[in-house]
Amino acid sequence: MGPREGRHAAERRRLRRRLGIAGALLLVAAVALLALLLPDSHSRPHRAVPVANAAAGAPPPRLAGPQRSPVGIVLGRPPLALAGLGDSRLDPLRVSFRNPPRAGLLFDLSSGRVLWQRNALRRLRVASLTKMMSALLVVRAAGPGEEVRITKQAVETPGSKVGVLPVGRHVRLETMLYGLLLPSGNDAATALAERVAGSVPAFVRRMNVEAAKLGLGCTRFSSPSGYFDEGNFSCAADLAVLAHADLAQTRIARVTRANSAVLPFPIKGGKLFLYNNNPMLIYRYPGATGLKTGYTVASGRCLVATAERHGVKLGAIVLDSPAPGTQTRQLLDLGFTRIYHQALVPEPPMPPGA
Repeated sequence: MGPREGRHAAERRRLRRRLGIAGALLLVAAVALLALLLPDSHSRPHRAVPVANAAAGAPPPRLAGPQRSPVGIVLGRPPLALAGLGDSRLDPLRVSFRNPPRAGLLFDLSSGRVLWQRNALRRLRVASLTKMMSALLVVRAAGPGEEVRITKQAVETPGSKVGVLPVGRHVRLETMLYGLLLPSGNDAATALAERVAGSVPAFVRRMNVEAAKLGLGCTRFSSPSGYFDEGNFSCAADLAVLAHADLAQTRIARVTRANSAVLPFPIKGGKLFLYNNNPMLIYRYPGATGLKTGYTVASGRCLVATAERHGVKLGAIVLDSPAPGTQTRQLLDLGFTRIYHQALVPEPPMPPGA
């Protein structure tokens, strides 16, 4: 190769290098522009993960934006604000159980002050505690003198029952409310749901809407009775708010404090005899005002117990407890004596495991 051809070859090599550098700069600029126009996943706004299928066993998730119920409804403001919820180290009471409940709460029904807590935000099966919501919807929707038509579906509802419900006959609504809350009748729950909403599925939708309005972020209902555990859960904190809402209703408060009731009923003799299955009423805990029991194999034994002494109103909740009556009595006694400095009231004995 001569001198002239060598110079041309060198110029071509320099030109290729300049073109290569220019191309690389253009590529870098294009990538930078694309990054501005299409930000990556770390810079995108957070989207809340839907929780419609959230299961029992975990506390409600903390989400960006408006807080929503497990069925996706924006939560309202609770009628009772629980002060001190979430940090058991700040509890005024220290309670040690040999076999503790899976979750529990002791609280002031008037102020919302939390006195003791254990896994209070943990979602658990709650069985017939579900009927606390059913009762609330019923008394808000219908008067005590109205009637409930007894359907075949109501009579055939499985689980605990009022029994002797006459298919095709009409029963006074208040009688059915007692049947719902004292013996925890699943048949009464179905009959009342059909009366109030036209069908059980429509009533369950109302239950979940009302739960969201009350700010119950742990709670999802799948039936008016709680007999079926699938998709039916709550937590002790939500049940405290629901207990407050229930007892604000005079009709519910009257029913849940009753040890027994004799009610008009369209059968031979014209009367229905009902008995409360709440151990606090059965064993006559001093000042007991209610409220509701629950049990399935999945939920274990559950109890929301309320009591009033000298103007102090307390609520004790135990979920999946080996002895719900005994444990709620211990919690209530400690609340009245240690926190509110009341004298211990003599109590009738309660059998072990009650």
